[in-house]
Amino acid sequence: MSIQINIPNVLAALADGQRNMEAQGGTLGEAVADVAARYPKLAPRLRDDHGNPYKFVVFYVNDEDSRFHGGFEAKLQDGDEVTIVPAISGG
Repeated sequence: MSIQINIPNVLAALADGQRNMEAQGGTLGEAVADVAARYPKLAPRLRDDHGNPYKFVVFYVNDEDSRFHGGFEAKLQDGDEVTIVPAISGG
């Protein structure tokens, strides 16, 4: 099952400059784990040491907030698109 993962420019440097990548997995957590395994520098920006999502990183599956669909347990289908949006603060 092929999933498209999109990350912002601020994280692309941790993924060899890529902003879009394919991932495999039947759930959002599996797809994130697949990307984390291939890009270990990116992994700690997506999930904690136990593999759980951070509260300040939002994962959208086909433009819908995954937190309302089971979080990392959200089911994915072939061709789904995941967009990762980390919180950005400043003043």
